[in-house]
Amino acid sequence: MAFASPAFSHPHIFAEARVEIIAANDGTLQELRNVWRFDDIFSSSVLMDFDKNSDLKLDHSELNEIAKTIRESLGDYSYFTFITKDGASSEVAKPEVFNVDFKDNQLLVFFVAKPKAPMKIGGRMTFGVYDPTLYTAIDFAKDEDMMVEGEAFSACTQKVVRPDPDEVIAQNQANLTEAFFNDPAGTDMGKLFATRLEVTC
Repeated sequence: MAFASPAFSHPHIFAEARVEIIAANDGTLQELRNVWRFDDIFSSSVLMDFDKNSDLKLDHSELNEIAKTIRESLGDYSYFTFITKDGASSEVAKPEVFNVDFKDNQLLVFFVAKPKAPMKIGGRMTFGVYDPTLYTAIDFAKDEDMMVEGEAFSACTQKVVRPDPDEVIAQNQANLTEAFFNDPAGTDMGKLFATRLEVTC
């Protein structure tokens, strides 16, 4: 799968996304429910790669194989899920729920991400869903596509932050070297371009 491929100066795969950030009844972060819809070109390449019986459809076993492949390849990239609290990063556990579907010629991915260690909701938290290598562009078309749910978030304020790429480049010109574009996985620059949800409690 192309998810594990090295990136260069611009994305090669595009996906529209939605994430629901759920609080548990005990005031901890329960999970992030992700839905991704991939572009037609990438979706077609997945169909060609995984349609083992060449019937131009993806049956249950083929869809399961896609889900397994994507989940394994995303493991090296924190499942494109990044959580911080007061500046400290929270490691993400391997998703137990990970499903794919193929509708209207587009690949759909559904998965649930959870923090490895319990995290109490509070302070300043950020939630980002993005590819740190910039190979895949995860796009949240509307602010409502990043949302929180649960009583623990009721006293919190939230805002979706959409960095301006031109400003990011201008402010980080010295760091955007040829080495970055050849191996962005070795840097953390991808997060500077990513849409994120900031929650303050």
